[in-house]
Amino acid sequence: MSRPRTPAVVVLLVAALLASAVAGLALGPVRIAPGRVLDIVLGGPGQRTGAFASIVWDVRMPRVLLGAVVGAGLAVAGTVLQALVRNQLADPFLLGASSGASLGAVLVIVLGAGAAGAAGGIGAAGVPAAAFAGSMGALVAVYAMARRGGTMTTGRLILAGVAVQYILSALTSLVLVLAAHPDQIRSVLFWTLGGLGGARWDELALPAAALFVGTVLLTALARPLDLLLAGEEGARTLGLDTGRFRAAVFVLTSLVIGVLVAYSGAIGFVGLMVPHAARMVVGAGHRALLPVAALGGAVFLTLADLLARTAAAPEEIPVGVVTALVGGPFFLWMLRRSTRVEGVAG
Repeated sequence: MSRPRTPAVVVLLVAALLASAVAGLALGPVRIAPGRVLDIVLGGPGQRTGAFASIVWDVRMPRVLLGAVVGAGLAVAGTVLQALVRNQLADPFLLGASSGASLGAVLVIVLGAGAAGAAGGIGAAGVPAAAFAGSMGALVAVYAMARRGGTMTTGRLILAGVAVQYILSALTSLVLVLAAHPDQIRSVLFWTLGGLGGARWDELALPAAALFVGTVLLTALARPLDLLLAGEEGARTLGLDTGRFRAAVFVLTSLVIGVLVAYSGAIGFVGLMVPHAARMVVGAGHRALLPVAALGGAVFLTLADLLARTAAAPEEIPVGVVTALVGGPFFLWMLRRSTRVEGVAG
């Protein structure tokens, strides 16, 4: 089957992202007409006063932007990790980042410095800071265990990630069991399942910078990433130092994942499903694949978050639950479709 040209796909995804952003700003407990939303966003200072303007700018806009940034970043990280370990089941949380971030956040919440801040506590920045520290700690542990003799092999990387993930998940469960207050358990549950409800303007700069720098650098490494698809021996034959390259990309990707997870919680399935969908559309070449995956991840998570806060309104569903419920069947459909194609090709 012939694939559409990448520029056409990018244009369609940009249009879809803009449409999903407008929907995210317009829909919620208080519904605002899309035309009014556009007037508020694109109009002058006179359009940015009143209750509707406050809802759009102060409540919904940071959430939509954070969803787009996190979705794009997780999709890019998943795409790179799948090439790095040459395993299409790899995702950003394979390497323990999610479990480490969860443990850090849980410790802060249970110790009394919840996301809203407690008197004399760590404050509102405590949970993201602890989550980032936990994520980095987990990734350092995985890196140390996977790197032996100056090289990092795919098998050791996966096994180390799985082992660290299980250990940290067990520690998180232990902290939850010892938690004294039910409210703490509820806060932890929503954080570990992912959520964008705490998005604020002053917290957008760091995730956005991590996404921009990470995507630019990883796109510049598109050719070496393509060489990895030829296998370890093939990549070395073509002049790539696979051990050093894999270690450098692992560190860069880990930093991006750590920053994103610190502000969004553990949102699964984005980094697993979106790269597959993008690969089906534009192929496996990373120069085209990475931008398409980034835009696809942004669209997917923006729409998933919209569904999470409107499907059971006034209650809010953790967005990680929505990504799994929506993404799981779609991923199974893609898997079935690819199996049929491989059967025909064989």
